[in-house]
Amino acid sequence: MMWLFLTTACLICGTLNAHGFLDLENEVNPEVWMNTSEIITYNGYPSEEYNVTTADGYILAINRIPYGRRHSSYTGPRPVVYMQHALFADTAYWLENCANGSLGFILADAGYDVWMGNSRGNTWSRRHTTLSANEEKFWAFSFDEMAKYDLPGVIDFIVNKTGQEKLYYIGHSLGTTIGFVAFSTMPELAQRIKLNFALGPVMSFKYPTSIFTSFFLLPSSIIKAMFGTKGFFVEDNNKKIASTKICNNKALLPMCIEMLSLWAGFNKKNMNASRIDVYMAHAPSGSSIQNILHIKQLYRSDEFRAYDWGSEAENMHHYNQSRPPLYDITTMKVPTAVWAGGHDSLVTPQDVARILPQIKNLSYFRLLPDWNHFDFVWGLDAPQRVYTKIIALMKEYL
Repeated sequence: MMWLFLTTACLICGTLNAHGFLDLENEVNPEVWMNTSEIITYNGYPSEEYNVTTADGYILAINRIPYGRRHSSYTGPRPVVYMQHALFADTAYWLENCANGSLGFILADAGYDVWMGNSRGNTWSRRHTTLSANEEKFWAFSFDEMAKYDLPGVIDFIVNKTGQEKLYYIGHSLGTTIGFVAFSTMPELAQRIKLNFALGPVMSFKYPTSIFTSFFLLPSSIIKAMFGTKGFFVEDNNKKIASTKICNNKALLPMCIEMLSLWAGFNKKNMNASRIDVYMAHAPSGSSIQNILHIKQLYRSDEFRAYDWGSEAENMHHYNQSRPPLYDITTMKVPTAVWAGGHDSLVTPQDVARILPQIKNLSYFRLLPDWNHFDFVWGLDAPQRVYTKIIALMKEYL
């Protein structure tokens, strides 16, 4: 979404040339043009990439860092950790700061076997065994299917590949939603999770304060008329390149930081301005309109339900009941650690307060009063304030 605002601003300012690119000579971070595997090897780590086919035919690309650069005390199989990105992100999400500030690299150096998954419909998971991404049927999914098919398929693959029956799960934003749904509805999957780390958890979405969430006030029919019924922000590379170059320009960089702050909450001092172009290069990675409409159904709602197909007949067809089933998080037995940001305008402290009593096996909770929604992955002080505690908790839950 952000490239839309940035490109518009540049058109107004007259900074784009006839080909839609900026006439700027600023040096760009080399990782801007890299995919996840290239970022991993560029930073000196071993990289592996696999395809996982889900039970309903989606082909997901996943990445692995089997070990780190520094010496580790582990001599046998390394404990496995799986990381699930937020909406409009991809596996590079966990690696976009320098190596000593990115959770994926920090975990690898701490002795963990790090796996990262791409949700269906994003840039790297847009294939299917029988469907084309040009077909509307391909895009008929939301985070329901990501929890029901993607997560079990990926975890089964990891277990078979590593021989380890249990692993740690780390999710941010919508990545936590996928975990909550999966672990509360599939007890056999939940038994494979040693500890669930929920960063900026999205289950209640009743009190967001971000100005961009007013988008969800639009009727679903208007959203479909504006964006269609297939993919949502399935990126145009030319526009992404333009916004990336804008954010690399010193004169326009404050505008990029301001837009990110309006989206996620204000904590500008904690953002590495020199990496903004890297962040922008990997987002938005796309999702489905149906996923956006499902999130819209959570907006200002008191309930956490499966996707509402819009009529009693359709809901009966999919669920054998007239209303979508409730997700009862109180049944989730997985030990869970939660972090929330006091300046998070997407997952506000009021929403976090609503979900904490529903997590019956809450192992740890911390509210970081000055943090916004992106600080969990991009914050300059994240290694000291959160990542060290994640590793400490992993050692407790071996």
